Amino acid sequence: MQKIVITGATGMIGAALARCAVEEGIEVLCIVRKNSGRLGNIPQSDFVKVEYCDINEYCNLNLNGGYDVFYHLAWEKTFGASRDDVDTQVNNIQYTLDAVRLAKRLGCKKFVGAGSQAEYGVVTEPLKPETPVNPESGYGTAKYAAGKLSRLLCSQLDLQFNWVRILSVFGPLDGAQTLIMYTINELQAGRSPELTKCEQVWDYLYCDDAARALLAIGNSGVDGKTYPLGSGNGKKLSEYIEAIRDIIAPGAALHFGKKEYYPHQPMYLCADISELTGDTGWKPEISFENGIKKIIDKN
Repeated sequence: MQKIVITGATGMIGAALARCAVEEGIEVLCIVRKNSGRLGNIPQSDFVKVEYCDINEYCNLNLNGGYDVFYHLAWEKTFGASRDDVDTQVNNIQYTLDAVRLAKRLGCKKFVGAGSQAEYGVVTEPLKPETPVNPESGYGTAKYAAGKLSRLLCSQLDLQFNWVRILSVFGPLDGAQTLIMYTINELQAGRSPELTKCEQVWDYLYCDDAARALLAIGNSGVDGKTYPLGSGNGKKLSEYIEAIRDIIAPGAALHFGKKEYYPHQPMYLCADISELTGDTGWKPEISFENGIKKIIDKN
């Protein structure tokens, strides 16, 4: 794998993917929406080229080819109530298919799409490729449909295909509204975070580990497979929050139970990464605590 394409390259995972690819000497084409305010997230390198194109214009984009793997990470409306915006989520399915056709025009041999744990719905055991899906949100439903239809289209266009159901990734470019960044910001400001009961068992993965997993899938993921992506190590959210507190402000109060859970709140999210590791050799390298320290160092 010598040349890759990334949509959603200014987001946390996309930027980490571009950075890790450059570190491995891979040329990167970053497809970025027009007037993006986050261009600074993309690494500055002779190995990186930026192309401006909104997600609804992929169908009209024509560029010189010669790329190997296409990573489709772009998606509209991924947080809060917007996840149930039905019209937008339906559009995201079409944009994914547009991305597949763009991958073909660029000469790519493989398409790797970013799915979500939201496709699974409510589960009580580690997520495997074959775990039944039952999405409850519009976002999860659209991700599932996009994955199934893009797999079919890739088969028709003679493209290899992988779908990656991403769990909880964190890192320096994470949104301020996420639990991790909210907790860090509150503690650094000398305030006590107001939280839900945080009884959920979740699986957090640092963004650079997620990026390396995507590169490994691009290199050696088995054609047609879906891979859940996490650290493979689930803990209660309260334990993660306490670990953050102990790094930033030991002894600070944590107000658990002050907030209600969000709608469609999954109470168990942990990936079984044994198949991913077996197929690609990838394993996470960065602990949760070290990931938090990296965020703090860059803030």
